[in-house]
Amino acid sequence: MAFNVTIRQSGKQFQVEPDEPVLTAALRQGIGLPYGCKNGACGSCKGTVLSGQVEQRPHSSSALSNDEKTRGMALFCCATPGSDLEIDVREIAGVGDMQVKKLPCRINAIERKADDVVVLKLQLPANERLQYLAGQYLEFILKDGKRRSYSMATPPHSEGPVELHIRHMPGGAFTDHVFSAMKERDILRFEAPLGTFFLREDSDRPIILLASGTGFAPIKAIIEHAVFKNLQRPMTLYWGARRKKDIYMLELAEQWAKDIPNFSFVPVLSEPDPSDAWTGRTGFVHRAVIKDLPDLSGYQVYACGAPVMVESAQRDFTQHHRLPEDEFYADSFTSAADLAHPV
Repeated sequence: MAFNVTIRQSGKQFQVEPDEPVLTAALRQGIGLPYGCKNGACGSCKGTVLSGQVEQRPHSSSALSNDEKTRGMALFCCATPGSDLEIDVREIAGVGDMQVKKLPCRINAIERKADDVVVLKLQLPANERLQYLAGQYLEFILKDGKRRSYSMATPPHSEGPVELHIRHMPGGAFTDHVFSAMKERDILRFEAPLGTFFLREDSDRPIILLASGTGFAPIKAIIEHAVFKNLQRPMTLYWGARRKKDIYMLELAEQWAKDIPNFSFVPVLSEPDPSDAWTGRTGFVHRAVIKDLPDLSGYQVYACGAPVMVESAQRDFTQHHRLPEDEFYADSFTSAADLAHPV
């Protein structure tokens, strides 16, 4: 039998089939719950079970700690109900308006931007138009049924190919293929748009954009979308990487700082090489934000990249620097390795 789930704040209700994750059921019925990886690695879909019981399937301990479990929290992407539920979780407006499609695409171009980063450009069928929100991602559907997620770096208004930024994960089946065997005109299949990381346009708060590595991809889409919509909110991009070469679109970001009113760019290197002759900021990228803006109470933050960066930023910004919890939006770039030792 199906179970009824009620969302405390809005009073919305939806049904969950036996053994079906709460998140899957919500999305199936047009209810916009937050999510990222959908496999228990990132923690984006976390909420509180106010009444009823859920079974929590294996997940990363960093996404949901034992302490959070004892406080009644759950990861709804891998929590199945054992009874009717009442839950407290932030709803996302606008996501349900986008039609999720499965589409073929052709590799239009493969451009090497760094030793371990390529820009992949995907040509969609001539009669297809992909509608999405700036910041969302797609999932490649591989021949064995496995999926790989990548953020779309092109803004929704772009008429050209869809651009992805892919970092080589040595030993990773998909990225090994991308860097060694993939060629132009190859055909792939994907599902999109996915995710609840996108620019909230109903706010007038200044925007902090926080990226590590290829977490720059959805941030790029958000910035270009904001410019296209002529949004006047101040934006500051903090882009962190180990070495100068890892900020693989440095010239583009520097050009934005010259051309876009109220836009600032702060590159931060954690391990600059002497050959970089680096005179800019160093250390952890989120600490650079704190140094510049110790009081974040009036800001809105978009963070994307390595899970450790996203988690550190969320903790420090909200607990110690007055950022409201509901003004922190994030997309952790989790990989299969993040679920190697699930709990």
